[in-house]
Amino acid sequence: MSASRSSGITDELGPDEPEQPERDGADLLAALLDGMDAALCAFDGDGVVTHWNREAERILGWTAAEAVGRQGFAGWAVRRADAGEVEERLLSAMRAPGRQVHEFALLTKDGGRVLVRTQSAAVRGSDGRPAGVYCAFSEVHAQIDLERSIALSEALLEDASWGVVLVDVDLRPAVVNAHAARALGAGRTAVLGRPLGDLLAQGVEELESALTHVLAEGTPPGPAEVWVSVRTAEGERRRCWRSGFVRLASPLAEEPVPLGVGWLFQDVTESKQGEQDAALLRFRANQLHRAARAAAECEDPAEAAVVHLDFALAGFADHALVDRIVGGRADTDADPAEPVRLVRVAATPSGAPGPSVPAGTTGMPVRYGDSHPAVQCVERAGSVRASAGVRAVPAERVREWAAARQWPADTVHGLCAVLRSRGRTLGVVTFLRGSGRSAFERSDAMYAEDVAVRIAAVLDLADAVGKR
Repeated sequence: MSASRSSGITDELGPDEPEQPERDGADLLAALLDGMDAALCAFDGDGVVTHWNREAERILGWTAAEAVGRQGFAGWAVRRADAGEVEERLLSAMRAPGRQVHEFALLTKDGGRVLVRTQSAAVRGSDGRPAGVYCAFSEVHAQIDLERSIALSEALLEDASWGVVLVDVDLRPAVVNAHAARALGAGRTAVLGRPLGDLLAQGVEELESALTHVLAEGTPPGPAEVWVSVRTAEGERRRCWRSGFVRLASPLAEEPVPLGVGWLFQDVTESKQGEQDAALLRFRANQLHRAARAAAECEDPAEAAVVHLDFALAGFADHALVDRIVGGRADTDADPAEPVRLVRVAATPSGAPGPSVPAGTTGMPVRYGDSHPAVQCVERAGSVRASAGVRAVPAERVREWAAARQWPADTVHGLCAVLRSRGRTLGVVTFLRGSGRSAFERSDAMYAEDVAVRIAAVLDLADAVGKR
């Protein structure tokens, strides 16, 4: 059924009739009106309905054949008591500039009432004078739902305290809110259309895999925690984002047409790091407890010291060394000017995994220079950290750095903790990490000091037994 009374024209007109173009234009207009999602109707200057599209038919139940040609809404689409007021509101658009918005109740064909919101405006003739009114209307609850959706979208993109990114089907940001732009370390327009690999140094594969899965399979059942490294002017910044994903599809198509993925995320780096730190502390405390129990079964104090070293290494470092002081520097009243001499008493095998082993009883001092971290550790009576470099360092330079300190060739980071017991400095325990491992931090130094206290107590006990 056509949307206007022009649809009453039949095919009796021949192909050469002069009215054919006018008919084609009317049919095109009717098709356009019927294809729109909004309910549309129009009135001429006398208030007679001239157009009525399919959405208006869906809402009220009256067909175009039943509506077109009627005088106003009175008695069929509006109660007679309300007809005068409704007609006055609609036709007032011919005398007013712009669009007029009103709300009133219409009647459905089965006798029900529907509250609608209308937008009406004047239709002007070729002479510029008002010739009628067109009116678009929708159910109020549908309009409110639309306004809520728009308000929600604007709030998410402007005021939300979490990141919102709309990713297109090519996995590139199409819309980014202010929070997400700050998290990505760029402006809102600067990130649009760029591959995620330009913004993130690590975590790109995992994130793109999640987005691809959502496009193919739909919204996942729960959020995911994604660790990424964000590229910034100051360098890479490691972050953990708790992310949720929703697939976006066009509501205008009969079959869902994918538009991309809505990606919402919150930065939970601090809480995750807190959880990891707490788990690490529990693990290290458990290792020290296990070491104490295993060492208690050792008859040889030197073996007990090696047991402590092996338990401490798990998940903490790649290599460990224990050097004892020889000479008077072990005493509390030793001369500070006397050079530090250290003898290797235990070490992990270099170049292969395995337990720590005693270094023998040759008594030959290791040839450490005055600036060696182990020597500085003894002189300061505190832990010392050393690293070949914060950023990527050539392998040859790393080997030279490690060789100068008499450490295994793959060493990149070192941590020395002093062995002290009953006021005496007994030596140094050194923990070493290779390439691919992070540098030692303050919390690592505290753990190394706890291990050093236990090893020093065992070595002090060995000294006491030897003197007897």
